Parts: sequence; C-alpha cells; structure tokens
Amino acid sequence: MQLFEKIPNNVNLSQNRRLQRALERWQPNYIKWWKDAGPADFQADDIYLRTAISVDSKGWANFDYVKMPDYKWGIFLAEPEQDRRIPCGDDYGKPAWQEVPGEFRNHLRRIIVTQGDTEPASVEQQRLLCACAPSMYDCRNLFQVNVEEGRHLWAMVYLLHAHFGRDGREEAEELLERRSGDFDKPRILTTFNEPIDDWLSFFMFTMFTDRDGKYQLLALAESGFDPLSRTTRFMLTEEAHHMFVGETGVGRVVKRACELMKEDPNEDARAQGGIDLDTIQRYINFWYSSSLDLFGGEISSNAADYFASGLKGRAHEAKKFDDHLAMEGVYNMEILEDEQLVTKEVPLRNAMNEILRDAYVDDNERGVARWNKIIKEAGIDYTLSLPNRRFNRKMGLHAGRHFDLAGNPITEEQFNAMRNEWLPGDADKAYIKNLMKPVLERGKMAQWLAAPARGINHKPIDFEYIRRT
Repeated sequence: MQLFEKIPNNVNLSQNRRLQRALERWQPNYIKWWKDAGPADFQADDIYLRTAISVDSKGWANFDYVKMPDYKWGIFLAEPEQDRRIPCGDDYGKPAWQEVPGEFRNHLRRIIVTQGDTEPASVEQQRLLCACAPSMYDCRNLFQVNVEEGRHLWAMVYLLHAHFGRDGREEAEELLERRSGDFDKPRILTTFNEPIDDWLSFFMFTMFTDRDGKYQLLALAESGFDPLSRTTRFMLTEEAHHMFVGETGVGRVVKRACELMKEDPNEDARAQGGIDLDTIQRYINFWYSSSLDLFGGEISSNAADYFASGLKGRAHEAKKFDDHLAMEGVYNMEILEDEQLVTKEVPLRNAMNEILRDAYVDDNERGVARWNKIIKEAGIDYTLSLPNRRFNRKMGLHAGRHFDLAGNPITEEQFNAMRNEWLPGDADKAYIKNLMKPVLERGKMAQWLAAPARGINHKPIDFEYIRRT
C-alpha cells in the first residue's frame, strides 16, 4: 500500500512510470473539476472525513479532519484471489483475464465509462446542497458521499488509463468535461441529469439511485476482467455508507413527520413545519421509478452479450445461482400487448437486467419495511410502499406507456389527472424548497428532520464534524 504517494494506491503505481505520469497529468484537471463542480462552499474548512488506508475489511478507513481539496483520492483494488476463474458466461471456469481481451475491448470500455460517468455526475447534482444543510451531521455526510464518489471516479479512470491506451485517456478527459444537466454535454444516464436541490431528494437519491449503483457494482464484481472485479469489490465497501445516509435520512424524515402529526390537532405535519407522509410517498414514487430505469431494458441483447462474454454477471453469481452458463431456462415477464398484460417467456440471458432489477426491488422493499416500522411504532395508521415497476418508466418495455401505482395500464389522460397525487408537483417542490434553510449549529436539527440514532465513528451527535475557518 503506497499511502503517501502523490496518488495513494495499492497497485504499485510507482513501478509503472508511464502510467503514473499519465495519471499525474490528469490529477490537476480533476482538482479543477472538483473546485468548479464539487461542493459550492466549505472547501477551505476542516471536515471530519474517513479516508481509505487499506482494503482490509477490518480497519480499512481512517477518520480525521481534512480539507476536501486535500482529500487523499486514491486507487485501491481488493486483494487478488489466487487462481480466480471467470464466474459466468461462455468462458466459465477459465482463468480470469488480467488484460482486456481484444474482442471485448469496446464492450468493456463502454461499461467502465458509463459507470465512471455516474460518479462525478452525482457530485455535480448535489453541489449546492451544503448551502441548505439541515444539520452539521448531515452536511458532513454529504461531503463524505461526495469525496467517495470522487474516489470512485478515480477507480474507473485508473482502469481506462491502465488498460485502454489513448482511447482510455481521451475517455478520462471527457469524464471531466460532461456536466450534469448541461444542455450540450449532459451526463450519459438520464437520472444523473435530474436536479437535486433539496435534502428530501438527496436522501431519496442515496436510498434508491445509490442502491442501483450497489447492484451494478455487484454485477461488475463478477466480471471475468479481474482488475474491474477487484476495483468494484472495494467500491462496494464505500458504497454502503451512501445507502445508509439515504435509508436513515428518509427514516428520520418519516419519524419527524409522525412526531409532528401527533403534535397537531389535525395530524397535519406541514402545519407544524414538517414534511407529510403523502409527500414522502410521492418522492418515493419518483426517485424509485427513475432509478429502475438505470438497469436498462427488460429484454436486452446487450445484457445477454455482457453475460455471455463474462464481462458482467448476476449479483452474488457464485452464491445464489447454480447454472452459470444460463444457456437454458426462461424468465417469465409481464408485457403489455394490445393494452393487456400478458406473460411471455424470455430467454434467461436476455433477461439479465430484469434479474438484477428483481434483487434491487427486494432490497428496497426491506428498506421501506423499516420505514413502516417507524410509522407503526408511532401509532400512525399509514403505510409507505413502492410503486409497481411499470409505473412512470422512461426506459424499456414500459417507456411511453401509462400505468397506475399498482401497474395496471391506464390512459394518458387518466395518468395526467392523477399526476400530482402520485408524483411531486410544483406545489410540493415549492413547499420543500421553502423548508431548506441551513442549520449548522452543533447538535441542532432542522424542524422537519429527526436527529440520527447515533453520531459518526462513535462520536456524539453534537460533535464538531465541520470546523469553519
């Protein structure tokens, strides 16, 4: 582990001077991007952040005060598995690749660039949130998510530089040139061009969209290209915190809503300066349905090719599946034909996106169940839920069609009539935006948000997580 190099790493970067020089030339451009498009304030302040110092599951991170531009963004791959084999596809059981197979070069580059593009995009989406943080604790968590997304960008850029020559270097430059929501050079995936200018959206994003990231990384961790597998396995270690921020953040909004409902004679959380459960449900509907699109089409030849090539597997391929070839078998999928839902058998390989989406849906159901437990314990008669996966989709079989929350086909007129009941409307957004006032005194929380159950790294909730200069 070379922790004190200009670029901290555990890939013996100093032994490859050409690669090291190339990455050191990219580094100033990255810092410029960070200062231009990263958090809009607090750059000169000391933030209590965790920094990766190893890839060991025990004690892999160090907590200390760091100025964000000085954060030690590094290149860390999980330890290699001895004699690792390709875990799925046509080359199942053969030795994993240490270099990019020529026939899969374009596919692999596309996978890495798409994954890499999401990392700076989320930082750009969230750059103004620090101006309206609901607590010092939450502001620090935002910055932790941001710097780790920056490190995940470094992880993908390393692969591009190390394995794709001039093409990789050019792609790495373009990752810094695109901007979330930019008209001329937007980010690749639609969800990463959505504005995130309030903290309810941020919590939803880290709950649902970062959870999509988890499952994409789990699929890439099964890649026969070993450097990609090792890179994503360590990224998953950091990604867990992002989903924790989202799930507990929404849970704290839910808890506060229940508290305020009980304080109000009409059980009106808004009248008490909170966010009501109906609004929380509408935000769930939007961010969950948007994140479902990130898995791609339900029936996908690309997904079949990636699996057949061994470039991308299913989440927990070795643990959860016995047949790693998937040449036989079908996936039963509901498809809308002539305004009727019919069940069709889809070849298993062509349904790989949907199989991954299934695992994602189940994971989210467990999170929503924990929110409902908060509501039940408060004695409130209300149940949050996930909409059907056909609802409000912009990609795949259901794009351009209209369904209700239960997944039943409806007309465009019926959908539009219910839009503001099902999805955040202008009035919701204006109300939420009006709540976004900064609260940065130690231990204090915004009126609409409950305090967390515990502080960070065994620190108290009122710890000085940010030292302003």
